[in-house]
Amino acid sequence: MNKESNKYIFLYSIALVVLVAAVLAVASIALKPYQQKNREVEKQQSILRSVQKAADVKSAPNKAQYIAEEYGKYITSSFIVNSQGEKVDGDAFAVDLEEEMAKPLFDRKLPVFVCTDSDSTKKYILPVRGTGLWGPLWGYVSFTDDYNTIFGVVFDHKGETPGLGAEIATPKFQSQFAGKQIFDGATFTSVHVVKGGGTQGKLHEVDAISGGTITSKGLEEMLKSTLSGYLKFVEEAKWQRARAVEAAPQPVVRPRRPAPTPVVVDTPAHHHHHAEAQEEEAVVEEFLVEEKADSI
Repeated sequence: MNKESNKYIFLYSIALVVLVAAVLAVASIALKPYQQKNREVEKQQSILRSVQKAADVKSAPNKAQYIAEEYGKYITSSFIVNSQGEKVDGDAFAVDLEEEMAKPLFDRKLPVFVCTDSDSTKKYILPVRGTGLWGPLWGYVSFTDDYNTIFGVVFDHKGETPGLGAEIATPKFQSQFAGKQIFDGATFTSVHVVKGGGTQGKLHEVDAISGGTITSKGLEEMLKSTLSGYLKFVEEAKWQRARAVEAAPQPVVRPRRPAPTPVVVDTPAHHHHHAEAQEEEAVVEEFLVEEKADSI
């Protein structure tokens, strides 16, 4: 066959494309378990970072092993709830929140992860998912056991602008959320991302990213829309917590005993000392009478 003919070039191109596609397909299949494992490790690490764990990951000789050990140590349970706050069957870690957020609220499966610290205090970690300027946003928000106060957050993105919207993934931006609250009394407020929101005393606001208004608003909407799905669960959990506090045995306050009254023992010695005291009083009284008479 003439190598300079159009037929040869056409057949050669087809063969080359098929060969490259076959190699890529084989490589993809072979690497898929490793890719899946890496995604799982990254997800575990993000969950741990929301509760300030896995701090030594950079110095760990084996990152995957270190993360797995930290996750097993601190993430003591996980479960799925629906929009009515009811637990449903399934693996919380396997839930794809991107798929769930595309469903109507009443059809969503919402994961909950529980962190138990070394002092037995618990944190509750909820994943969040939304949209920024150029693509999806996601992250994890951890709460103290009042189900209201934020303990920590982790946010990430797919394609926000470096130096602008991408700042949501920086510790500086994320640290603002610690101590913020998503309820004002019994009213759900979420957390607003606004200019000047970082002013001290504002429990429901953080400062927006300068030059990243759309990403900031996207993150604000992500928090509101995702966390609102957990409201029934949070209400039920807070009610159960209040009941547990009421049912806990109260410390017994024992009345203080009154000071003991001195006891006088009726003995011959006591009579002797009493007689001496009376005799001294009589002498003093007689002396005073004589002094008064002399003065007159």
